[in-house]
Amino acid sequence: MTSGVVLKLLVCSLIGALTHGVRGGDPYLFFTWNVTYGTISPLGVPQQVILINGEFPGPDINSTTNNNIVVNVFNNLDEPFLFTWSGIQQRKNSWQDGMPGTNCPIAPGTNYTYQFQVKDQIGSYIYYPSTAMHKAAGGFGGLKVHSRPLIPIPYEEPADDYTVLIGDWYTKSHKELKGFLDSGRPLGRPEGVLINGKACKVGVKQEPMFTMEPGKTYKYRVCNVGLKASLNFRIQGHKMKLVEMEGSHTIQNVYESLDVHIGQCFTVLVTADQAPKSYYIVASTRFLKEVKTSTAIVSYTNGEGEAEAEASPELPPAPVGWGWSLNQFRTFRWNLTASAARPNPQGSYHYGAINITRTIKLVNSVSRANGKLRYGFNGVSHTDPATPLKLAEYFNMADKVFKYDVMKDEAENTTTDLTVEPNVVNMTFRNFVEIIFENQEKSMQSYQVNGYSFFAVGIEPGTWSPEKRMHYNLLDAVSRHTIQVFPKSWAAILLTFDNAGMWNIRSAKWERAYLGQQLYASILSPEKSLRDEYNIPENTQLCGIVKGLPKLPSYS
Repeated sequence: MTSGVVLKLLVCSLIGALTHGVRGGDPYLFFTWNVTYGTISPLGVPQQVILINGEFPGPDINSTTNNNIVVNVFNNLDEPFLFTWSGIQQRKNSWQDGMPGTNCPIAPGTNYTYQFQVKDQIGSYIYYPSTAMHKAAGGFGGLKVHSRPLIPIPYEEPADDYTVLIGDWYTKSHKELKGFLDSGRPLGRPEGVLINGKACKVGVKQEPMFTMEPGKTYKYRVCNVGLKASLNFRIQGHKMKLVEMEGSHTIQNVYESLDVHIGQCFTVLVTADQAPKSYYIVASTRFLKEVKTSTAIVSYTNGEGEAEAEASPELPPAPVGWGWSLNQFRTFRWNLTASAARPNPQGSYHYGAINITRTIKLVNSVSRANGKLRYGFNGVSHTDPATPLKLAEYFNMADKVFKYDVMKDEAENTTTDLTVEPNVVNMTFRNFVEIIFENQEKSMQSYQVNGYSFFAVGIEPGTWSPEKRMHYNLLDAVSRHTIQVFPKSWAAILLTFDNAGMWNIRSAKWERAYLGQQLYASILSPEKSLRDEYNIPENTQLCGIVKGLPKLPSYS
């Protein structure tokens, strides 16, 4: 890193500390990322991918609770580009969320410095591109938030900590895939599955991806970074003890395999308690007609090198049917006795006693009007305007860019022609809201909420009605940021909208999000105070109708 870049980053950190009110005692982590194209052949076909500092997948971000993360991103692609930090709540700071509704994209040949704090969080997360179909080309990586040394974790410190990024993969370029969607065609089925950017078959010699020493226990952070497919993850001959998911310590149940849906991260402990040899890690697609499978090798070592014995070609079988997956979801419980940083400590243990002030039922909408495929919620298909929604709101020009509440809280239109426009829902600050995701289709769905963790209180087949609340888990539902919805089923989440800003709620299936199945929740603080939301950062890029405008006076 050049002295000029170091000086610039130090200035950024000083500005951030003054502007954002960050406590001086919280350490800063600085990263410089060069985003470029490269050519690799993960499925045996040379294709263009997105690299970060020459790496595919991108580098891990290793952080600790309350660290301030500063990432200077140089966009060397030929298109505008943004990163989003999935699951990182960025309290009071949607300015750094990295979604097209909150940030102007980084123009080719320029750079932008993100700065955010992993405030009161622990756990396993991911980052990835939020523009166009760039996620189909890479640009994703792991983001770890470790507990501070003074806060004990509810298990022994593992011998090592591994990131495992699994996801479906297409051999066509991200521009080709975008062209399909723009022309009204769906993506179709993926061609394969990658594990940390590689696809290997059984019987093909491969170098170990991970090593374990007999008798020791290892932490595996498993995240689905794909576009479309839920995946089943398992390790040949080994049990997995689930200890954390998406920022919450869990009751430590033991599993032979885990269904990991799009956008989800699970942290498991694996003990090297088998014969000292090599074993296959397996990731295979679920709920698709044609199963795609990839493997990687974990090898035992005795201190003198890797185990010599090869892995058995007999892979552990994947489960069948989505009923199995639903039953697995019902075993996930929040560990209420574990000490941990919590993003929203108020009411964390007693969310079931809080009165619901609003219910929003989001039903899948799909249309092929004029031969073009579009997705949405409740009859509205979102489109990103040239001016980011957050900036339009900040400059008091929202009425020139979008309308609030074009979507109703109850679905009125799900299959006819969709209304295509920005979908912004006005939320009342600090209201406790119930959101129902209802999937009337025969395919599996997954949804993400930025800026928040929520309580995943229930999933059931059929359609939702108020009587279903009797079946909610109102005691120890896991606090998380993604939720899967099975075919012809519904899922219910509860959350307090107490994080001021403009936050994205979307399908985690990127094809659907790109074609409009997303919305933004606008949460305005009536106080307009730094206690509720940070000031606009000095380095915020302006575009659209707000380009060149002077920033408004800061909050005090």
